[in-house]
Amino acid sequence: MKKTLILLSAMLMAATMVNAQDDNAPAGQWTTTSTPALKASEFFFDNWSSSGNSQIDVTGTFFGNYKYTHPKFVWDNVADLAYGYAWQDLDDSDTSAFFETRRKSNDKIDLTSALSWNAYKGWGASFTANLKTQFGNGYEYSGFGAEAERTKQLVSGFFSPAYLTTALSFEHKRDNWSVSLSFLTGKTTFVTNDSLILKGLTYGVLQDDGFDPADPATYGKMRHAHFALGSYVKAQYLKKDLLPSLDLYARVELFYDYQKSKNMSWDDLSKTKYTGVEMESDERMANFAANHQKWYQRRAFETDVDFELKLDYRFSSHIAANLAVNLKYDTDFAGFGRGGHWQLYQMAGVQIFFNWKTPKS
Repeated sequence: MKKTLILLSAMLMAATMVNAQDDNAPAGQWTTTSTPALKASEFFFDNWSSSGNSQIDVTGTFFGNYKYTHPKFVWDNVADLAYGYAWQDLDDSDTSAFFETRRKSNDKIDLTSALSWNAYKGWGASFTANLKTQFGNGYEYSGFGAEAERTKQLVSGFFSPAYLTTALSFEHKRDNWSVSLSFLTGKTTFVTNDSLILKGLTYGVLQDDGFDPADPATYGKMRHAHFALGSYVKAQYLKKDLLPSLDLYARVELFYDYQKSKNMSWDDLSKTKYTGVEMESDERMANFAANHQKWYQRRAFETDVDFELKLDYRFSSHIAANLAVNLKYDTDFAGFGRGGHWQLYQMAGVQIFFNWKTPKS
C-alpha cells in the first residue's frame, strides 16, 4: 500500500513540475464527451416449440472522456460505468409470480487517468492510474427459482475485489491506435469484505502465515490489500466509421507479476494463497478441486490478460445497436466452472443514448 501511495505522489509531483515549467506557456483546452445510455431488451415465450425463458433486461451505461490538451502535455481522463439487471420467468407457469428471479446482468466501474508527454514522432512517456471494481454484490447461483435465491453465495462486492494499476510507461500513439509499455507497474488488489476472505475468496490478496479463517483470534491479522510489482502492456484501437455508422473499439491489457511463484504443483495450488479459493473450505469447493485437479497440474502461463471488443452501429443520433465482448485470464481467481482462470462476458442489444461534447477554453 505504501508503494502505491509513493507512485501516486510521484504522479502529482510530475503534474506540478509540468505546470511550473513555463508560466508564459499557451493555455490548454478542455474537450469533454459524456455519453449516458439505456439499453433494454425483452423476450417473451408462451407455448413456444423451441422453448425459452421470458426475460427483461435493463442496463444503464455511462462513458465519459475528459481531456486537457496543452502544448507540452495531455491529461486524459476516462470513466466507463455500467449497471444492469435481468428479470426471468423460470417455470413458465400461470400459478406463480411472473419473473421469479432478478439477477445482475452487468456491473462495471473502470476509471482511468493518464498524464502523457509527446517526445518524438508519436513516441512519448506517460503516467497512468487505472481503477477497476463494481457497484454491487455478485452472487453464484445453483438451482432455479426460490431454491437459487435461498442457496446463493456471495462471491464479490464493491471494492471486493478492486484493482488499482499505476504505471510509468513508454507509449506510441497514432490516429486510431496506441501502445504503451511499462517495466515499472504497481498493481494493488483490494478485498474489503471480511466474509469473502474467510471463505477463501481473496482474489490474490495474500494473508500472513499466522492468519487462520477457523480461528477468530487471528482475524486481527487479516489483510485487505496486496501490492504487486510487474510489467504492463496496453494496446487499444478506436476507429470511428469503420463502415458507415459503425464504430470499433478494441483493448488488450497484460500484466506480469515479478514476485508470483511460477509453475506451482497441484499440492501447492490446493493450499496456496494465490488461488483466490481455499479448496477445502467447503464441500462444494472440494468437489470443484477434485474435478479440476488435472487441469491445474501446471500453470505455466502466469500473465493476467484483459481483452475487450466493442462494436456500435448508429441508426440515428440517439439509437444504436451494440455488441461487447470481455475476455479475462486472471491467475488469482480460479472461478467455479469449467473455465477456471478464464472469464467471459458477452452482451448484445439496442440502446438509446445521448452524446454531449463540450469544448472548454
